[in-house]
Amino acid sequence: MSRVEGSLRIGILAMEGSLLSSLTGPMDVVRIAQKLAELRDPGTALRLETVLVGARGQASIRGSGGLEIGPVQSPDRALDLLLVPGYMHASVADLVQRLAGYGPEIELLRALHLRGVAITASCCGSFLVAEAGLLDGHEATTSWWLDAAFRQRYPRVRLDVERMIVEDGNLTTTGASTAVLGYVLQLLARRVDPALAQHTARMMLIDPDRQSQAPYISLALTERPRHSMSEKAESFLQKELHRELSIAELAQHCGTSERSLLRHFRQHYDSSPLAHIQHLRVERAKALLETTRLSFDEIVERCGYSDASSFRKLFKRATSLTPADYRDRFRLRPQ
Repeated sequence: MSRVEGSLRIGILAMEGSLLSSLTGPMDVVRIAQKLAELRDPGTALRLETVLVGARGQASIRGSGGLEIGPVQSPDRALDLLLVPGYMHASVADLVQRLAGYGPEIELLRALHLRGVAITASCCGSFLVAEAGLLDGHEATTSWWLDAAFRQRYPRVRLDVERMIVEDGNLTTTGASTAVLGYVLQLLARRVDPALAQHTARMMLIDPDRQSQAPYISLALTERPRHSMSEKAESFLQKELHRELSIAELAQHCGTSERSLLRHFRQHYDSSPLAHIQHLRVERAKALLETTRLSFDEIVERCGYSDASSFRKLFKRATSLTPADYRDRFRLRPQ
């Protein structure tokens, strides 16, 4: 990314139906940082700027809630970075269907990439960058609930949805809308001034050091293609999760061989049956930590484990938090 002393211009791709937070969030971070810099030094030559840039010559766009936003400017002007926002969708099928309507934006991404402009995509905006072919062979992330759909559509991309932000060359991808705010603050710290980025984060109550989406991942909300064997396996596992389970028993219940079951899980879950069972146990533990006052030993027993120490290690590996820290952060408080 070429550096221009004393200035940073971030373009935001103008797309109909964009999530408003993906558009206005980064704008607010940059504007507040500029204002803080001016308050600290009224004579500062620093110029931080965000501009909406469009692929269709439009004057304005309507965000996901119908709010009109503008002005939209030409992509011909110099940019240090282009942010690709997420867009509203009702399902994975709807998300993919909407890609076909973003043809001009996808072509613009290819053109700007050839021009050397760094590109950052937030939330499902990563699908546009992948659709343009720019992420092939690169590491990337996306919103955690889109994990399976992204892997299925873009198998050449090395996806890691547990990471909040993934930078690979001049291509960056982030998780859902608020993750990009942390990235913009990190960019300000690297390119402008760490102290200014820190003050901006404090003013906006943003933690720019979040590294992982793991604590937020919920398998129940993850979009996955429906399959009769998957549904049969999920139903059985949810009922029997409180006890020890074997792959042979699961295969027998699903009416298939262990080898076929392994192949199915690799194809549909990108993991082994054993790993998936462990994920489900962690998910149950998360739900119990959030909604009950059960002790950790009681929760471990309800999750089909007998060794609390081993399960504590599994839980922390899966969520990046200890069970106590998870309960502290996510437990449901009485109204």
